[in-house]
Amino acid sequence: MVHSPTGRPARMALVALLAAAVTALPTPSSASAAQPGWRNLAAAEAPDANPLEGFIPYAGAYTTFPHSMEWFYLPLNAVMTGAHRFDWRALEEQLDAIAARGHQAAFRFYLDYPGKPSGIPQFLLDQNLLTRPYDDFGNNGQSVSPDYDDPNLTAALDRFIAALGRRYDGDPRIGFVQLGLLGFWGEWHTWPHNGDPGTENWFASPAEQLRVLDAYDKAFDRTRLMVRYPGADNKEHDLGYHDDSFAYSTLPGPGWHFMDLMRQAGTTDKWRTNTVAGELRPELQGCLFNTPMDCPGDGDKDFATSVAQTHATWLLNHYAFSPGYTGAAYDQALKGAKSLGYELRVTAVRTEQRRGGLDVAVRIRNDGVAPFSYDWPVQVAALGRDGRIARTWTTSWKLTRVMPGEPAELTAALPFDGPADGLRKGEYTLVLRAANPLRNGMPLRFANAGQDTTVPGWLTLGRIRAS
Repeated sequence: MVHSPTGRPARMALVALLAAAVTALPTPSSASAAQPGWRNLAAAEAPDANPLEGFIPYAGAYTTFPHSMEWFYLPLNAVMTGAHRFDWRALEEQLDAIAARGHQAAFRFYLDYPGKPSGIPQFLLDQNLLTRPYDDFGNNGQSVSPDYDDPNLTAALDRFIAALGRRYDGDPRIGFVQLGLLGFWGEWHTWPHNGDPGTENWFASPAEQLRVLDAYDKAFDRTRLMVRYPGADNKEHDLGYHDDSFAYSTLPGPGWHFMDLMRQAGTTDKWRTNTVAGELRPELQGCLFNTPMDCPGDGDKDFATSVAQTHATWLLNHYAFSPGYTGAAYDQALKGAKSLGYELRVTAVRTEQRRGGLDVAVRIRNDGVAPFSYDWPVQVAALGRDGRIARTWTTSWKLTRVMPGEPAELTAALPFDGPADGLRKGEYTLVLRAANPLRNGMPLRFANAGQDTTVPGWLTLGRIRAS
């Protein structure tokens, strides 16, 4: 579902060869003569927001804090109307509204959300599904906890997950899908009803948990998945994690914190291949960025170390958007948001003419804590003096492989052999971008001074000449 932009072809006869090298960008002291070999690109501060990272709000139109994604929950009964029937309108409305604001979505389906009406489809209740009322978490009997091992429920979840994947895997409106479905809030626990001494265990059996893990892994190949808790049962699955008590029970120590579980499961390096995200603990959101930090009670309350250890890419932090931060707290919160995820910078560029084409190489580094989550098409384009794209090439470069602290050199042989390839005689500006598959989505911006200077959404690399 990746949509690549179309270059604007030249109208007149085209020529055969490109100039030998990218030239220096115009500055008061530099000429535009060709320079062989590598040429450094000037750095700049990273943008306040970049796609698929940072702080995100519950779905809605907010201008109080920079962001690129929005979050929502949906009850399963909003879309599953029968054993084999689905009505996707509720999901479509959310995705379309978020996409219209230029953002990608992250979401989770649930059966049981304390304090909200049950999300269990009616046909399952009609089949005498066992449910348990409770008053925990302010629920006061509104929702009920189902028997997650009921055969009718397990079969229904299999069908739902398969249908969700068939319809939405790779949808450019979606950034991340959290597995959800099981436990309170879809968070894969029913604490305090978890089998501790004196309590019943209401949660799904290990076999049912594995069944849901397998079903999601089979249904989704392109869209990123996340589950709440790291464990030996999900270590080998193609999914990441969401720490929904971030900066409160994240750091290792008592044995059950998020990083304790990561270490016990042997998944501390899984951030290199699968995204880690979560929610900043709600009671910390309004105080963690104050100077001095004045959050009461216990908990880690160490945001920077939590980011460093988890390699988190994004966090739900609705307080940043409503009521929002002010003054020094805003500055600290923005710094915290920018510390999440990736920070990509092209440090140098080199071009070399060869018969029938142009070789382009870039040196790139990631100054963030995690790689970019998707292999969006990385494109190089030639812009004419009129500012319009005359030719676009899509490379095979994979930004997911550019790891923090591990600079990479990416090379591409750009085909160019005669008039059919689209460049008139003259000078062109070479530019670079990773194309957001969401048509009006936020551009990925590099931490370079040449970002957006020639055309919005593209990094300027230098000049070439067709002759």
